[in-house]
Amino acid sequence: MARDLGEILVDQGTLTEEQLKRAELYARQNNASLSDALVQFGFANENQVTSALAKHHSLPYASIENGILIPERDQDLQKLVPEKFARENLIVPLFIEDNELAAAFYDPTNLFLMDNIRMLVGKEVQPFIASKSQILAVIDSFYGNKNLLEEVVNETEEGKGNQQASDEDVQIAGALDLDKSSASSSQNVKLVNAILKQAISERTSDIHLELFDERVSLRFRIDGSLYERTPPNKESLNAIISRIKILSKLDIAEKRLPQDGSFGIKYQNRAIEVRVSVCPAVYGEKLVLRILDRGTGEMNVDKLGFEPEQKKAFLEAANLPHGLIFLTGPTGSGKSTTLNAVLTTIRTPELNFMTLEDPVEYKLAGISQVQVKPQIGLTFAAGLRSFLRQDPDVILVGEVRDNETAEACLKAALTGHLVLSTLHTNEALGAIPRLIDMGMEPFLLSSSLALVAAQRLVRILCPYCKVPYQPEPAMIAKIINEGHFNPKDVNTWTFYRSVGCPRCVGTGFMGRRAIYEVYRINEEVRNIIYKTQDLVAMRSAIDRSGALNLRGNGWRKVVKGLTTIDEILAVTTED
Repeated sequence: MARDLGEILVDQGTLTEEQLKRAELYARQNNASLSDALVQFGFANENQVTSALAKHHSLPYASIENGILIPERDQDLQKLVPEKFARENLIVPLFIEDNELAAAFYDPTNLFLMDNIRMLVGKEVQPFIASKSQILAVIDSFYGNKNLLEEVVNETEEGKGNQQASDEDVQIAGALDLDKSSASSSQNVKLVNAILKQAISERTSDIHLELFDERVSLRFRIDGSLYERTPPNKESLNAIISRIKILSKLDIAEKRLPQDGSFGIKYQNRAIEVRVSVCPAVYGEKLVLRILDRGTGEMNVDKLGFEPEQKKAFLEAANLPHGLIFLTGPTGSGKSTTLNAVLTTIRTPELNFMTLEDPVEYKLAGISQVQVKPQIGLTFAAGLRSFLRQDPDVILVGEVRDNETAEACLKAALTGHLVLSTLHTNEALGAIPRLIDMGMEPFLLSSSLALVAAQRLVRILCPYCKVPYQPEPAMIAKIINEGHFNPKDVNTWTFYRSVGCPRCVGTGFMGRRAIYEVYRINEEVRNIIYKTQDLVAMRSAIDRSGALNLRGNGWRKVVKGLTTIDEILAVTTED
């Protein structure tokens, strides 16, 4: 069956024979499925593999995009197929028709599972096939309990439950398992678990908990924006912070100095890391939790947001034998995700890949990753000097922060290594004067710099509640001009605005995607860097090459119906 899957993908032109052989070898050596190996290497994405499997098994393909992987809300499917069963077996009940249950499966060849479902629901089953990530995403939105936190907070205010935490509650061995939290746990432990559960179900990246005079504030950062949630009462706040400190192995008696820590949790078959920051404020300690859900990280360059010509330019530069590649953007704009996705795509056993990061956010198979530790002298510059004695071919440096690191990156590139790194500048070309200010000689930079890019994250419209509308003619003309569009294409466009529904937690958006500007350094730009370093002249040279800037890339997302005009205007500036 695995070979048939590979042959289908080769016939479709998705794979080459060489890629198929490499993936088959990896699958045999690591006891993995061929489909997992193909996705792991970046040879094919999940949708391509799942579509090929559907063709092989002669089953209908279900996805969020084709509108099939959307369960009926008024048929009590949650009661018919419990969440735990659906999540453990990777299935989604879709609808009931003529006493037959239609359900999407990750593995429709599991006959034992088919028999179990027939016995569970008392109906025949019509199977569809869907990708693992989309099944889990639909389960999260379909079964999500949005009122869990409010229920626990109300119980606390009514004085129900034991407020004292037992030793069993606070002695944590390994990861905290939220699925097995005891009903007899103290109310404060229940509060912490409820906050974490609801945050994960709402795709939250950060949890903010703080006291303002007499008011407690609990906010979730969802898709880059903060939203208020039902807060615990003031009396529970200190106990909640102490509980988090215990989980993070922090000093619960220290309330005057900032502290940082982390702990792991297990929830719904997902391993999640929680990074903790506690900071003393005027009214008491402020707690911020960063949720790092490894299951949501997108390591596929096809789904990041690149336009085809941008993806081609970036991967061409990433496959060079030596040179410098810099990705710029503010903190939290997804730079690490992009660079790790690129490394995953170009990774090959014939090359030695090494990364130097602070912190290491994604664990990548087949790549040596080093955590920076400035307190013991392991800085970016020191680590990079050591890397050069490790026979690397490709080096990822988490961030260039000082002259020493910049010079070490340049030296590595000039001595035959490919170096990828990030900078905090507002635009891609802004990296060039910044690097020169850091001490890079213009004549050396001009010869070694291969590509500069910038990115921002924009929110993607919820597909369930977005509504079409017609913007002003002046705005459409602006989009045509800045997006380099043919005016004749206007009639094919549909513009949408956000509304908000239960599936997107009322935000109107569901997920984020990057917009990019990707500039290969051509001969004209090299001459400008070498002679004058004139940023205006560099912009003019790039414009003549026809490359899209951030806003131009953003307008491509708008006309495809992925995001809104207001979202692009909010995250980009006039060129």
